[in-house]
Amino acid sequence: MSFSPTNFFELAMSNSQILKLFVLQSLFTLLCLPCLGFCAETDTITGNLVLKDPDTISSRGNIFKLGFFSPDNTTKNRYFGVFYSVSESTVIWVANRDKPIPGSSGSATISRDGNIVLTNGESEIVWSSNVKTSSVNAIAQLLSTGNLVLRDNSSGRTLWESFGHPSDTFLPKLWLVDNIKTGNKVVLSSWKTPRDPEVGNFSVGLQALNIPQIYTWNGNRPHWRSGPWNGQILIGVQDMYSVYNDGFTVGKVHSGTYYFTAPEGKFLMRFTLNSTGSLVHWLWNDKTEKWDITWLAPSQECDVYGTCGPFGSCNALSSPICSCLRGFEPKNSQEWGRGNWSGGCVRSKPLLCDQNNNTSDGGKEDGFLRLPYMKVPDFAEQGPSRTVEECRSLCLMNCSCIAYAHDTNLGCMFWSQELIDIQQFPKVGADLYIRLASSELDGHKDKQLIIIIPIVAGLVAIFTCIFIYWWLMARKGVKGKLDANLYEDGQTYSSDSAGIVIKDDMDKVNLEEFPLFTFETLENATDQFHDDNMLGKGGFGPVYKGKLADGKEIAVKRLSAASGQGMEEFMNEVDVISKLQHRNLVKLLGCCVEKEEKILVYEYMPNKSLDVFLFDHSHPSQKILDWKKRFSIIEGIGRGLLYLHRDSILKIIHRDLKPSNVLLDEDYSPKISDFGTARIFGGNQDQANTGRVAGTYGYMAPEYAMGGRFSEKSDVYSFGVLMLEIVSGKKNTNFYNHEWSLSLLGWAWKLWNEDNGSTFIDQTIYKDEFQGEMLRCIHIALLCVQEFPNNRPTISTILAMLSLEIVDLPVPEQPIFAEKWNRSHVTSSGMGVSINNVTLTMLDGR
Repeated sequence: MSFSPTNFFELAMSNSQILKLFVLQSLFTLLCLPCLGFCAETDTITGNLVLKDPDTISSRGNIFKLGFFSPDNTTKNRYFGVFYSVSESTVIWVANRDKPIPGSSGSATISRDGNIVLTNGESEIVWSSNVKTSSVNAIAQLLSTGNLVLRDNSSGRTLWESFGHPSDTFLPKLWLVDNIKTGNKVVLSSWKTPRDPEVGNFSVGLQALNIPQIYTWNGNRPHWRSGPWNGQILIGVQDMYSVYNDGFTVGKVHSGTYYFTAPEGKFLMRFTLNSTGSLVHWLWNDKTEKWDITWLAPSQECDVYGTCGPFGSCNALSSPICSCLRGFEPKNSQEWGRGNWSGGCVRSKPLLCDQNNNTSDGGKEDGFLRLPYMKVPDFAEQGPSRTVEECRSLCLMNCSCIAYAHDTNLGCMFWSQELIDIQQFPKVGADLYIRLASSELDGHKDKQLIIIIPIVAGLVAIFTCIFIYWWLMARKGVKGKLDANLYEDGQTYSSDSAGIVIKDDMDKVNLEEFPLFTFETLENATDQFHDDNMLGKGGFGPVYKGKLADGKEIAVKRLSAASGQGMEEFMNEVDVISKLQHRNLVKLLGCCVEKEEKILVYEYMPNKSLDVFLFDHSHPSQKILDWKKRFSIIEGIGRGLLYLHRDSILKIIHRDLKPSNVLLDEDYSPKISDFGTARIFGGNQDQANTGRVAGTYGYMAPEYAMGGRFSEKSDVYSFGVLMLEIVSGKKNTNFYNHEWSLSLLGWAWKLWNEDNGSTFIDQTIYKDEFQGEMLRCIHIALLCVQEFPNNRPTISTILAMLSLEIVDLPVPEQPIFAEKWNRSHVTSSGMGVSINNVTLTMLDGR
């Protein structure tokens, strides 16, 4: 047995020394036990505990902390507040905003009168919750919502809460309140500067009088306005959709008291009113461990309240941005010309109602001018829930009514004051009808007729002469030559080719202002349509790569009359896609209808179609398509569908969404193509029936494949199949699981149901860091391929699910085509499908 020096020293110690050390150690442990417990896990302050700088307490789940802090890049002053655990510099509430504590001498506790008190180093009270209470058993608790609550521990009654006195941050469960009877409000107030929490110039809150809206004020002056709340969205926020803001609520507690709130979610979200008056929406990014800005208001000059003054309209895409409404002129022309629009506009001609209701002069009744896609003016008064026509009649009968609008959820909105804070939106917004003197409306029509009639007459004469000349030349057997200058994106293409002969059925296609390429130009561009330039072949015909004389690369999609099909698809595609423009839709540059040829000319996509990268394992670039690119492609296709279904001037159902119809540009951004089978819906139309089913085997929704019923949910089904193919790298129509006799959909359902979705993922791109996102895509895809259309989400909901704006996903039902779907499922009557990448259709009447 050996001894170290330490062992020897311990053995040499006397019993009395050992006893003294034991007593001291035990005493130290007993004294520290309360502190250790308090510092480790507690969300509560009691009268027996003092929270001293720099101590903190944490909410349940460790989402928020309560303690002392100094604003970024400052050390002199200390404040007491609530901040995020993941980002301690992100402060959501400050107690002593106007009274900082110098140095680190501050402390917080529960006073004898039951209040939360904050004291400095000289024991002076710097801040107090300041409620009248006689509770001797009060506690302060930091909740997982970020709310600091003072309670009577005996009764559980809430005495005070920080959510009732917010700083600059709006969180889920926090209420912005407006009592229209007493005028009392719960509002956010900005910091004075980014480093000074003192109350700043700006505030934001709910204005519930008439129709509830959210306002930002600069002092007492409105700075920004959300537009009316219609029960689902704030209609003056052009980026706000009901699904995107699912759960936001305007409610009524009791007579006269209204509130605006948001539900608690599984992701960190906050709105902050910054020191410059902007309301900013933030989402926490776990990957970058930073806050991402997803929305901002005001974000441009037109968003600022009343930029163009009364009866002025603001359009951020115009120059200058302000203009007077029709029938109005600048109140001060000189100021207006200098860019000072605050004075607004005045009416050019008085209304008949304003002429003392004197109709004996034979004046015509006032009328209304429709202004589409508008942010409606402030001070709207809600009327009965009636139709647009009834809104018009009610407004026309009331001389004080100068404008009206209609919302499906709100009913009629009327205005009797100055029209202020009007904004022109690009694609969304309400139809605003403004009251004008009949002479303003008639005068405008007269001016239009004066311009239009001579132009129309001239065009008719020109086309008549051309037709007669062509007819005479055709009879003599002479082929005229036509020099065509075709313009696209500022480029000029010249040609010298045989005369264009348009067949009778081409009269159905509107080719006005649509670029026409001559056949000779496209022959030269494709090297006489050489096989080496062929990019692929579909039901419409072959597609060739071409290069114009100026070096511009194009894709040429050719259908000859000898093919016996495709004329309807050709006309449909020209009619549909020529009206569309979106970054995720392929761009149609022009067409050729010369001789017997029908040719479409597209922008060239250097990375071809998505199916090449997913299914052609011999393709040298297949490995380039990692998960990040695939997820970006999924989102891009979704945005393209959202444009087709909701945001374009036409509501369009594609009906043939599949990988070969998704092209990739040089950055691998997806572009939906092939609109030959697309259908245009009317404004109020949700679904349609057809006896002519057109599409591709494996991508058609069951109600479409079996019954000919299609809607936007048919495209959602195809999108779900496409998502499963992108995640798995396997083609639905070629996949067969021999062990279980399952299709790709059935295999995905089985693995997901067994909580084994990782097996479904393409192993060449699988990474643990993306597993959650991949599995979420499988879950969303299974929601898309459910049997009944009503159970499938809309494309806007899908995008919100993908971006985590909607966190909780419903449980999908088993797909109807879970087993292997073979050709026997397809009936022969009126059905046109494909068993490969080629789209086939039956040429039956619809």
